[in-house]
Amino acid sequence: MIGEEQIEGILKRLAELEATMAAGGDSEKFVRLSKDYAELAPVAKTAAAVRDLRMEIADLGGMVADPDSDLEMRELATEEMAAARDRLPELEKELQFAMLPRDAADTKNAILEVRAGTGGDEAALFAADLLRMYQRYAEINGWKFELMDVSGSDLGGIRDAVASITGRGVFAKLKFESGVHRVQRVPETESQGRIHTSAATVAVLPEAEEIDVDVEASDLRVDTYRAQGAGGQHVNKTDSAIRITHLPTGIVVQCQDNKSQHKNRAKAMKVLRARLYDAERQKADSERASTRKEQVGSGDRSERIRTYNFPQGRVTDHRINLTLYKLDKMMSGEAVDEVVDALIADHQAALLADLEAHG
Repeated sequence: MIGEEQIEGILKRLAELEATMAAGGDSEKFVRLSKDYAELAPVAKTAAAVRDLRMEIADLGGMVADPDSDLEMRELATEEMAAARDRLPELEKELQFAMLPRDAADTKNAILEVRAGTGGDEAALFAADLLRMYQRYAEINGWKFELMDVSGSDLGGIRDAVASITGRGVFAKLKFESGVHRVQRVPETESQGRIHTSAATVAVLPEAEEIDVDVEASDLRVDTYRAQGAGGQHVNKTDSAIRITHLPTGIVVQCQDNKSQHKNRAKAMKVLRARLYDAERQKADSERASTRKEQVGSGDRSERIRTYNFPQGRVTDHRINLTLYKLDKMMSGEAVDEVVDALIADHQAALLADLEAHG
């Protein structure tokens, strides 16, 4: 149970932030404090509600135990105390969830990478379907979806694509999408109606700012080349496409979506920073995971996380054994939230259990 000292500590910290912000100061510090305040304010509100309800129960208990108080008042206090005691565990649980450790990247925008896996042309078509699903999901959430690089296949699919998704809480919502997505369906090219299984890999990376990752110019090799379309044909006459290799890690990024070499370079650097930042996060996560059991949302991209079965119209997330018979709505982005919310809830429950086990 969360003690009174913890609650008073939260409320004291909020008051300190309010006082410091009211005093003014440099704008950079104010922005940082504003962010801290925005994160702490809802936690403090719940903490204050828990404190007030506990005080109310104590006051009502005193009235019930007072032999000099009116019988009718004691009966009323008994009823109110029972109702307050019923509300308290739910409110305390809400506070526990609010106090769970936050992923520092949750507030960031995201870089989405979708790649065709095993299954040839059918895998490329499925990768294109997934990319459209995330684009529609972004539109539903009011996020900005910008395609940064795409390599197409002859039948209208994609071999790989990179997109930037910008908006409120993007990474917090999308981070559990990283992994292998499997599809089971009859390809349009299949004449005998047999169901084929193919796969695509999704990676969701938090977009890194320059302050998050220090990239030395001497560590980069930059190559320019002519942008190509599906089937390898050249789509412009200048060497505007950019390929950047980060020599210390061997990470390679490329961008050919824009006719401007300068814009392609800026976009490629954004993807490179995201991959380097993600590599650091993965390293830190694996170090933490070595001391405790693996949790949902580890982001292991070699792991099959979800199956989309078209003949049965179902989608199954294997990490939480959730099956929805809403495949059409899933692919249109409408039902993505149902899966995402269930994954977030499961992750929070795992964090809470871990906290209680080691608390």
